[in-house]
Amino acid sequence: MRDHSEAYVAIDTSKSRNSVAIAEGGRQGEVRFIGEVDNTPAATSKLVKKLAAKYDRVVFCYEAGPTGYELYRQITGLGHDCTVVAPSLIPKKPGDRVKTNRRDALALARQFRAGELTAVWVPDPRHEAMRDLTRARMAAVEDVRRKRQQISAFLLRLGRSYAGVKTWTKAHLKWLASQKLEHAEQRIAFEEMLLAVHQAQDRVARLEMAIRAAVPDWSLAEVVVALMAMRGIDMVSATAFLAEIGDLSRFGTPRELMAYLGLVPSEHSTGETVRRGPITKAGNRRARRTLVECAWSYRHPPRVGRKKQDKVAAAPRPVREIAWKAQTRLYARYRALLRRGKLKTVIVTAIARELAGFIWAIGREVVPAPVLAR
Repeated sequence: MRDHSEAYVAIDTSKSRNSVAIAEGGRQGEVRFIGEVDNTPAATSKLVKKLAAKYDRVVFCYEAGPTGYELYRQITGLGHDCTVVAPSLIPKKPGDRVKTNRRDALALARQFRAGELTAVWVPDPRHEAMRDLTRARMAAVEDVRRKRQQISAFLLRLGRSYAGVKTWTKAHLKWLASQKLEHAEQRIAFEEMLLAVHQAQDRVARLEMAIRAAVPDWSLAEVVVALMAMRGIDMVSATAFLAEIGDLSRFGTPRELMAYLGLVPSEHSTGETVRRGPITKAGNRRARRTLVECAWSYRHPPRVGRKKQDKVAAAPRPVREIAWKAQTRLYARYRALLRRGKLKTVIVTAIARELAGFIWAIGREVVPAPVLAR
């Protein structure tokens, strides 16, 4: 005979071993630490079956982290509910200065039973693979930027600075090739730095080619094509944004998407005093950065360039109308904020917030799916 009808199991994951705590159902239910188990599919399966034999209903949770979603997929595959928790939204006591795996698991179990934890969206394996590919491309782009900075710093240290307006153009590359260094050791170092930049750029090109080849077979390919009708968004940026965000239909309103991206103002108000600060920067920083980069294009007057016409024509008519409305509104918004003396970086952040709303509208137009719980 089973002792209790319901149990909430919290798992504090790590590379080799997982710490497990359980909170039995009810306000007076016991909360206890079970112990540590190996972080292997066999050990996890044994633990789940053992707990399922004792309770009528067992639900599991663990923090999102470097161990990924395989634990979630295994537990749900065994027929039990599992929640992957957002670590930044876990309530913490300000005075608590002791942290151990045991204490973390016990606290997580109590909060899980109390309903105080916020779940993250878990992608399917193919979506996670697309996310890995786009993140590899982002890392390669960052690697190019760092290597370029190394070259600029190296030449500046030697008293050589480029007089042109913009670097890494054809004129700048010609100037780099014309540099004559006195010592052989410096020439070798300089040539190796240039070679490293070329190799990093080739890696970016290969990854972008792989992204373009993978998109047609992706579940969100239709949304990618629709987003490409928006100014400043191409296939790579649309894929990177959707790989981080996932299905747009899980956001019930545009404000939910804006808040998820951390593009809403922070607030610290009390009584009749209202204080709003900079954006919260919560949620996915990669998606937010991609959106801000795309928002810079809306500082230019509305138009559809020659290279963009085919991409706009490939989108449905309602999507084209939304894309054009975004151009006219966001450009007017940019000019209005500029006249008020706002910094350009602040203006572009505000444009990115409204751009998220237009992206949400396009997502709903292409895939009018029911709202899913986050």
